[in-house]
Amino acid sequence: MAPWPPKGLVPAMLWGLSLFLNLPGPIWLQPSPPPQSSPPPQPHPCHTCRGLVDSFNKGLERTIRDNFGGGNTAWEEENLSKYKDRQQEAPDLFQWLCSDSLKLCCPAGTFGPSCLPCPGGTERPCGGYGQCEGEGTRGGSGHCDCQAGYGGEACGQCGLGYFEAERNASHLVCSACFGPCARCSGPEESNCLQCKKGWALHHLKCVDIDECGTEGANCGADQFCVNTEGSYECRDCAKACLGCMGAGPGRCKKCSPGYQQVGSKCL
Repeated sequence: MAPWPPKGLVPAMLWGLSLFLNLPGPIWLQPSPPPQSSPPPQPHPCHTCRGLVDSFNKGLERTIRDNFGGGNTAWEEENLSKYKDRQQEAPDLFQWLCSDSLKLCCPAGTFGPSCLPCPGGTERPCGGYGQCEGEGTRGGSGHCDCQAGYGGEACGQCGLGYFEAERNASHLVCSACFGPCARCSGPEESNCLQCKKGWALHHLKCVDIDECGTEGANCGADQFCVNTEGSYECRDCAKACLGCMGAGPGRCKKCSPGYQQVGSKCL
């Protein structure tokens, strides 16, 4: 049995539909634009087909409203007779053309060449908390891009820094942990189970690690360390210093050439 659709039929049918609508042809049939440093991404053929169908349906509505009332029988016979027959068999033009005939699209909640179900099922792809890559098209990986706070294959878990505030058979509510907590049992400071980098867990609280005082910092020879919440900064010593313990000429370890120690400062 010959493959369906035959080679070349997909662009031909879409081109014919676009001519009927008096619209530009699908993007892959239009003349190539001048070379650009960053060419705009091309839409998926399914999205192009959907746009053509939407335009066709709007044009059909305008025709029914404007032309049928005036008795434009010639227009009706020339442009609508074939589709009217097909419409009785397949009232959904998008389903018939883009999915069943041209095989460019998939039903909602499915993806890929075989229209496989998205993670989480076709009714609630990605649990309703993410976007299934390629959903509704014959492309994509089906990977769930979860909303902030959600994770897992089908976005059915709370991500790092969030906890389950509510869960039932169909819904999951993930709320944020207290700032430095990576995992927690609730929103309070004392609900921490694991801390983010730069913090240490102590009696269910995350305490800032002083990298400067624990030799955890890695600053240059002419820099000094300043502790910050969850991290640290390396700042340059004063020009008068060869190595320093803090800001200003009064915190020098040694004086730079051309400077001399006057009291506790290099001047």
